Amino acid sequence: MPTLKKVYRVLVLVPVWLACAALFVLMLMTFSDVILRSSFDAPIEAATELTRILVAVMVFVVMPHISVNDGHIAVDLTDGIFARLGLTRLRNGLVLILSGAMLMWPVAQVWKLAERTRSYGDITEYLGLPQYLTMWFIAAGITLAAIAMLIAGLLTLIAPNLLKELKV
Repeated sequence: MPTLKKVYRVLVLVPVWLACAALFVLMLMTFSDVILRSSFDAPIEAATELTRILVAVMVFVVMPHISVNDGHIAVDLTDGIFARLGLTRLRNGLVLILSGAMLMWPVAQVWKLAERTRSYGDITEYLGLPQYLTMWFIAAGITLAAIAMLIAGLLTLIAPNLLKELKV
């Protein structure tokens, strides 16, 4: 079990640190762009496309972590009812499984769009980066989130103590 915990922690913390690094680079770039634009009338030309890419990295790299660790906004109108009936764990497991399954449709659509973009040869305006790479990254993030939600849902239903031990 200790080895599984270590592997899990690394798998969870690496994406979080990557998102933090993307946010830090975004902050530095924005600060530099404002200073260069205001003081020297020389903005960073690729700032817009870099911002799009870095925001995609920040959002989709931590999506699996947020999805599994109850990081999404939730409305708790029915929590009392489920708690009184002792069905909270069943509800949580089923919601995770259904949400993970429903994410398969957006995954397929993003992969299709990425492949279409790749076939057209679309690139970013200033840096000339292939646009499908960012789309593949987004699709991979959604895929990992779906898989993580399915696994977490199953663990919630069949081995909730294991899931509690693994949470970071």
